[in-house]
Amino acid sequence: MENFKRRHSKLINSSRLLYQEYSDVVLNKAIQSQKRVDSFAEDIESSFPSSPRLRRKVLPPQDSYLQRLSVSSNASLWQDIPMIRGSRILLNMSRDEQKLQEAKFELIMSEASYLRSLNVAVDHFQRSAELQALLTNQERQWLFSRLHDVRDVSASFLFDLEEKFEEDMFTFHVCDVALKHAPEFRRVYLPYVTNQTYQEQTFQRLLNGNAGFQQVLERLESDPVCQRLSLKSFLILPFQRITRLKLLLQNILKRTRPGSEEEVQATQAYDALEKLIKDCNENVQRMKSTEELIYLSQKIEFECKIFPLISQSRRLVKCGELTALDFNTLSPKWKVTTRPIYLHLFNDCLLLSRPKEGGRFVVFDHAAFSDVRGEKCEMKLHGTNKNVFRLFLLQNYQGEWNFRTETHSEKLRWISALAPPRGELDLLECPDAPQVQCIKTYKARENDELALEKADIIMVMQYSNDGWMEGVKLSDRERGWFPSEHVELISSKHARQKNLKEEQRVKNAKQQVFCKK
Repeated sequence: MENFKRRHSKLINSSRLLYQEYSDVVLNKAIQSQKRVDSFAEDIESSFPSSPRLRRKVLPPQDSYLQRLSVSSNASLWQDIPMIRGSRILLNMSRDEQKLQEAKFELIMSEASYLRSLNVAVDHFQRSAELQALLTNQERQWLFSRLHDVRDVSASFLFDLEEKFEEDMFTFHVCDVALKHAPEFRRVYLPYVTNQTYQEQTFQRLLNGNAGFQQVLERLESDPVCQRLSLKSFLILPFQRITRLKLLLQNILKRTRPGSEEEVQATQAYDALEKLIKDCNENVQRMKSTEELIYLSQKIEFECKIFPLISQSRRLVKCGELTALDFNTLSPKWKVTTRPIYLHLFNDCLLLSRPKEGGRFVVFDHAAFSDVRGEKCEMKLHGTNKNVFRLFLLQNYQGEWNFRTETHSEKLRWISALAPPRGELDLLECPDAPQVQCIKTYKARENDELALEKADIIMVMQYSNDGWMEGVKLSDRERGWFPSEHVELISSKHARQKNLKEEQRVKNAKQQVFCKK
């Protein structure tokens, strides 16, 4: 690590695009590739569509390819390298072998673009004298965290990748390098991502309450080095990159030869990144949950037996105001009376409250999650009494409730949230389940929602009549709800089966590698 400043990446200027735009171009290509598979319009180049590029400069033949890349600002495909394109070795490689090398080369090129953006984030923003003068030491720590450490680790990683590439441009490996750097990734990414909540709060507070910060930020963001990109887009790069790096390793793993040493290295590297991301997400969720519980504890009063709300293991699953329906069965027309009830559903319990002024709640009943069930209401109701579900509290005096929601999706979401814990879904048992592909990033706004990135493939479990879907991401088995306008249906059965087989390939590789130990 200490030597990285004395070395200079030859790929750092291989593209004029910063990582934010580079990533968007690559993900759009992945979306188009899936669409081609879906429409049965595959051809020999379908997996590697050309990207917009600038005209190449003519360089002396003795220059290495990495030197050529550093000034040409264009090539992004391994097969575009002159030495590769005109070689007999390439002609003798199978299409699968070519795809494997392209997948590995994309990891290298994307890391170069990522490092270029990190350099802007650190040198232009974090080290800005104007910005430093406006911030306290605590604000600097919360806003930038260990961004310079993230940059240093990326630089060291890229240098080692470049060395591997230069050793053998035809059969270079990258997964062993990723595995070697996995401990360093954990050292810097875990604290950076865990700091996310403080970072967002600090940025918003400075933006809304510090006029000087706004003015300096506008000047810094208008500099051509930023390419019209905001500071916030640079600060979230490490969150995006660590997830993308896992997917790049997964893509390589899918293409390695079963039983090969490279498959073992790819599996181990992928597993290390998967565990890191899981730990990052758990840390963020734990901090968010603690803040939510502290806030709620100040807003909630107990009419029934006092319930200790704050607990390290507790997290909020879903909450909201619903309309309770009381049916008078003695009336010939089944007269219905209504009242507002607020539900707070946690991973271990449910609170029922009466909402009060000032956002406060009076809890009149609660139940353990294991004693709670939700199901559709089979009664035929007319007028405004639609979107009704039944709630059962198995051990409580008033054990049955009928609740009305404003929308069909809210009804389904409550029933899903109240369902017993599910085991891991076996994808191969759902060959006919619908699949969709994300075409527009979605940031989850509620705890039962699923965050989506472009090109994510999601298996759809159910959908509402007002534009929401519940699904499971194939890449990590995360489950949640998302708006249908952010995805497109994959209509081809062939494409859906291909997606399932690729995910099963990863699962099988992990079982083979880790069961041997």
